[in-house]
Amino acid sequence: MKDFEIFGHKDTRSGFGEGLHELGKTHENVVALCADLTGSLKMNAFEKDFPERFFQVGIAEANMMGMAAGMTIGGKIPFTGTFANFSTSRVYDQIRQSIAYSKKNVKICASHAGLTLGEDGATHQVLEDIGMMKMLPNMTVIVPADFNQTKQATIAIADYEGPVYLRFGRPVMPIFVAPDAKFEIGKADVLTEGTDVTIVACGHLVWKSIEAAKILAEKGISVEIINMHTIKPLDAAALLKSVEKTKCVVTAEEHMINGGLGDSVAQVLTQKMLVPQEYVGVNDTFGESGDPMELMAKYGIDTQDVVEAALRAIQRKS
Repeated sequence: MKDFEIFGHKDTRSGFGEGLHELGKTHENVVALCADLTGSLKMNAFEKDFPERFFQVGIAEANMMGMAAGMTIGGKIPFTGTFANFSTSRVYDQIRQSIAYSKKNVKICASHAGLTLGEDGATHQVLEDIGMMKMLPNMTVIVPADFNQTKQATIAIADYEGPVYLRFGRPVMPIFVAPDAKFEIGKADVLTEGTDVTIVACGHLVWKSIEAAKILAEKGISVEIINMHTIKPLDAAALLKSVEKTKCVVTAEEHMINGGLGDSVAQVLTQKMLVPQEYVGVNDTFGESGDPMELMAKYGIDTQDVVEAALRAIQRKS
């Protein structure tokens, strides 16, 4: 098990803020819209340096999506910003009808996703958004793993034609993706090569999977970790190449088991290569208010949960 270089610790929402600010310098057609959460989305620098391209719409998320769709007709590349719950559940009709259906070039940027929103509780901790968004035709869904990758993904989607859902979070986490790494939409990153079990993860669960792989290595278990940052389109080739070696897989995500990364992986495997699969995700329940890391442990999406899922998958294989 290789050692990962740590480039500091930071939240992924700050990666979005820095990426958006960089785009302001290089892409004159990029505009930003925010639903009264400029500080939380780290959009302050863009607002300050490009005020003529920043639109504060207030607590009117549905209107924000309609505005963004309209702006694309004039050649603008709108980035909308609010919490993940308000970026999806509150405005699903507007996204479906005005953005996805007509392939509008809107970038839906969603912060504070999953349980790690923490103290704001179940009404804000959206755990079904990946499923909602990946089911929309024409929608690309991206869940980067750390600060650097979120910045890289934010920059990359500006040059991608079509609607994108970019999901990131609030907690400070280790930065392990190199600052100069290339981000390619739809191309998974194989972080470690192994022969005993494949762990496919996205978002904050990539780091948890790295921690789990170290524990498993101490038990003599060889782990292959795939950072599946793009949920749709899924990199089926990378998945199948890995599972052909390991013959079993664990999926790990800060999302409901229903409809998330695990379901996308299972859909590929049931058609191409039947192997044991174990899921690490929230099991059909809402969250609650609490410390983010304690919530991850309580709801079964922590490091030890990945370890135990890997052991179960290996046992089923044998």
